[in-house]
Amino acid sequence: MIYTVTLNPSIDYIVEVEDFKINTVNRMEREAKYPGGKGINVSRVLNRIGVPTKALGFLGGFTGSFIKEALISEGIDTDFVTVEGDTRINIKLKALQETEINGNGPIISPNSLDTLQQKLDEMREGDYLVLAGSVPSTLPEQLYAFWTGVYGKKGIKVVVDARGKVLEEALKHRPFMVKPNHHELAELFNVSISSLQDIVFYGRKVVEMGAQNVIVSMAGEGALLITKNKVYKATVPNGEVVNSVGAGDSLVAGFTGTFSETDDIIKSFQFGVASGSATAFSSDLCTKEKIDSLLEQVRITEV
Repeated sequence: MIYTVTLNPSIDYIVEVEDFKINTVNRMEREAKYPGGKGINVSRVLNRIGVPTKALGFLGGFTGSFIKEALISEGIDTDFVTVEGDTRINIKLKALQETEINGNGPIISPNSLDTLQQKLDEMREGDYLVLAGSVPSTLPEQLYAFWTGVYGKKGIKVVVDARGKVLEEALKHRPFMVKPNHHELAELFNVSISSLQDIVFYGRKVVEMGAQNVIVSMAGEGALLITKNKVYKATVPNGEVVNSVGAGDSLVAGFTGTFSETDDIIKSFQFGVASGSATAFSSDLCTKEKIDSLLEQVRITEV
């Protein structure tokens, strides 16, 4: 089973305005509402590719109810902790340019955190745990690091998709996989990255810091998979990018879900990149059919 944790979920409210102008009334061309948050996105994609998953985290208020009901309607197993306060709404305004307005989310009490911890303690050896997204300011910054250490020792493969100090601390406990993009990789080391060689160099440093596997996504330039002894590069398929939300989460889902069933890291990398591309080419998260249609275009070579 692959468990995902989303500490600060959201309703992603997508608003499209053809010619947005400030200081006046604008009319929407289209709108859509989706259950959001990086871990939730991972569970949604895992469900679409037929891999068992359970989504955990914190939900509250009418917005939390919307997210829970939406996930259940998709057939996703959920076990969220109910908290006081409303789950946030994140607005994605798509006009000539794309603008995001993200909410803060509710305060998480120590009791709520303890309840989530009890749910996570039910995991067993051989399970996977995906820790994705930021840690709310009301929770300990080293929470991912703590969970990576505790559950890694129990034989659970922990995937961490975070940035900055949260990622740096988690690396000390040997996560199974981390997935920074090239901007987040540069941020981690406070450097400027301008070439493939730079990405390989700093990706290897992330392995030295503790990661068992590192995937660095590079948008239209593809992705790199860096292991203890090897570096692989994946090309991206041809297609029109229409959606920037959830592509990285789809890569995590495609990779983790495939590896959980095959133990084949190359096949998992290929499927993960195809999954991320399929989401980038779709208005919502990818479908299995879309992934399969792109899979053969993803070519893996050793660097």
